Amino acid sequence: MQLHISSLRHFTLLQGKGLKEFIKVKVGSRRISYKMLFYSLLFCTFLLKFLFVLTSLDGIDGENNCSTVGCLGKKIGPKILGRSPDPESNIPEIIYKTLDEPLSKDELQGRSDIPQTLEEFMIEMKEGGYDAKTFAVKLREMVTLMEQRTRMAKIHKYLYRHLASNSIPKQLHCLTLRLANEHSNNAGARLQLPYAELVPALVDNSYFHFILASDNVLAASVVAKSLIRNCLRSQKVVLHIITDKKTYYPMQAWFSKHRVSPGIIEVKALHHFDWLTKGKVPGLEATEKDQKVRSQFRGGSSTIVSNTIEKPNVTAAKLQALGPKYSVMNHIRIHLPELFPSLNKVVFLDDDIVVQTDLTPLWDIDMNGKVNGAVETCSGNDKFVMPKRLKSYLNFSHPLISENFDPNECAWAYGMNIFDLEAWRKTDISLSYYYWIEQNIKSDLSLWQLGTLPPRLIAFHDHVHFIDPFWHMLGLGYQENINFEDAERAGVIHFNGRAKPWLELAFPHLRPLWTKYVHFSDKFIKSCHIRA
Repeated sequence: MQLHISSLRHFTLLQGKGLKEFIKVKVGSRRISYKMLFYSLLFCTFLLKFLFVLTSLDGIDGENNCSTVGCLGKKIGPKILGRSPDPESNIPEIIYKTLDEPLSKDELQGRSDIPQTLEEFMIEMKEGGYDAKTFAVKLREMVTLMEQRTRMAKIHKYLYRHLASNSIPKQLHCLTLRLANEHSNNAGARLQLPYAELVPALVDNSYFHFILASDNVLAASVVAKSLIRNCLRSQKVVLHIITDKKTYYPMQAWFSKHRVSPGIIEVKALHHFDWLTKGKVPGLEATEKDQKVRSQFRGGSSTIVSNTIEKPNVTAAKLQALGPKYSVMNHIRIHLPELFPSLNKVVFLDDDIVVQTDLTPLWDIDMNGKVNGAVETCSGNDKFVMPKRLKSYLNFSHPLISENFDPNECAWAYGMNIFDLEAWRKTDISLSYYYWIEQNIKSDLSLWQLGTLPPRLIAFHDHVHFIDPFWHMLGLGYQENINFEDAERAGVIHFNGRAKPWLELAFPHLRPLWTKYVHFSDKFIKSCHIRA
């Protein structure tokens, strides 16, 4: 069969066994190559796909708001392919409009027809054959219900962690009672700390002086043991332990019976510091007032948890602000120069840290006239610190904060700090600290919510010298994904956060870094069932 296109061109279609013999295209005396034929077929395929896209875009864009290409497809698509316009092409708009409609909490109460899982939802949709609007209504109800349950689950988690972390475990309570009894009945538990011949070392600046404020005997024992065991010149180490009145006798009994030789241990209670009185420390009244306000903070934990508007992380922050650790014991740290008037330089330690290296080289660091040597907390690429800036702690929506500070300025870590007490005495850091506490109380705790670190960040502003992050690794009490090997290499590890190593909340893979310094075969430890 022949089809004549012109006098010079004709197509000849011949029967054959294969495609090669079936089609022969001739132009004059020459044949068109298979490569040209392939490109022709490819072009036709592309053209068909383009026409299909034209007819589809109008359904995505909607009936009244379509793109240029979509509108063109809507006009010519049905004519080319014989398709009639679809009146339901605005389905996405129906779904979006339905999902945007408000849904109150009361509408979901007592409802048993809302799917509980995605699988139930899909089965119901398939079997019911619902239209787009019903689909959107069901989806909105299910997602809203899940959001409400997720929020409540998070808040309950924060509440339980708050209660667990702020309560005294019965094992630690038992240890305190047994040591108090030991102090009463055993003269060996009432020995002078330190021995009389070592008392001059307490004010000798040729020694390395460390200060620990704690009412936790077990935690203090770990700090003391880890500090002295890892020190290369431990005979020159003096650890000053400050505690409260109720813990003084148990603390003295423990260190009388458990000498950490050759280091020197001093145990003193707050009431032993004659200087620390309201008459001599006007800001102490602000401290006590701050503690009282926090104990009644927005109605207590029950009121905080019942708030259905605030985000869970805000609820967690308010619960944390209720913690008893924000007590006078925490506030007196701002008076180290007055508490130790004979000392020139000290290293302050929190009771939730573990020392893993010799800390005496800290005395060789040139502070460049600054008061506080600390690790900065805004180098996000550094695995040893969390990226925290002033905006992480202070409320910059308040004009008193925004007018005085830069939200992107680096914060610094508290828990292992070098303090140049001579430089400190030349400043008004303590007065500034109490001034800002007063301002926060007057503003109904709107300048910050989390205890004593924010006013310290303010008081030490422009007085901080940043040191190498190796010296202080943070976050072992709230960052579960910390690598054990990374933590093991740090100079000091800090279990700041809720998951303290002496609690059930502690992260199992990190807790051994702390328990290695607990003598579990000790009679007091065993009798109170304190286990690794």
